[in-house]
Amino acid sequence: MNYTVEKLLDLPFYTEGPAVDRDGNWYVTTLTGGEIIRLDKAGDYTVWGKTACPNGQVVLPTGDHWVCDPKQADISQFDSDGALKGSVIQKVCARVDVQSPNDLVIDSRQNLYFTDSIRTDGKVFFVGADGTERVVADSIDYANGLVLSADETKLYVAESYQNRVLVIELTEPGIPKSPATVFADLPAHPSGNPIDNLPDGLALDQQSRVWVAHYGMQAIQVVSSRGEWLFSLDTTLPLTSNLCFLEDQPERQTLLVTGGFGEPGPGGVVLITVYF
Repeated sequence: MNYTVEKLLDLPFYTEGPAVDRDGNWYVTTLTGGEIIRLDKAGDYTVWGKTACPNGQVVLPTGDHWVCDPKQADISQFDSDGALKGSVIQKVCARVDVQSPNDLVIDSRQNLYFTDSIRTDGKVFFVGADGTERVVADSIDYANGLVLSADETKLYVAESYQNRVLVIELTEPGIPKSPATVFADLPAHPSGNPIDNLPDGLALDQQSRVWVAHYGMQAIQVVSSRGEWLFSLDTTLPLTSNLCFLEDQPERQTLLVTGGFGEPGPGGVVLITVYF
């Protein structure tokens, strides 16, 4: 296995929320920069949308975007042209206060899962396509990135301040079979400082490997379907925040990776291609 890292953007603000739409356009968010950016393959970009503090985002089949905004305790809805349409969730879900929405994922039925990133009592929420709201998990020490298994029976969640990935087995959408369990412990930074090894965004490949953006480690950690650590990739971004697959083939995988060198900035976006 070998890989290449190509710098796409240097930006004044730390970046998050990588996503790709049905037409192959790429997107990232800039948190305190307040912008959602669309990129072309040459690395040129335009400001596509604006909100107070855009973080994780997901693109729906309709072309709409749902975007976490921790500053407003909100998940904002944008149309395919970047116009703000309203809120999916604002400040409360399942009669529980929402403080800092961070990342989100939708399943094949347009049901929504999202994380609320707070210390010791972070949560995973569910909002069904029918409007049903539930708390899927709580007591997570900073719930961060999340991803669903291909069959949608497992939800993987980064527990940042414990430097690990949890797994929640689902009996049906939004209904956990049991409390979250530890799926994988991750490599630790030699400093021993928790902020130097915070798992952030997650992605899942076609071999059911979990790819973890490892904030503070300048790395992506790759974990097998059984929770075994396999290898690391140096992203060149010390604060690696998130990732999404642009290509996922047995012999080659390409990822759009966000992060930066400090918060609130500067930030960057890189393209990583892995060859097997």
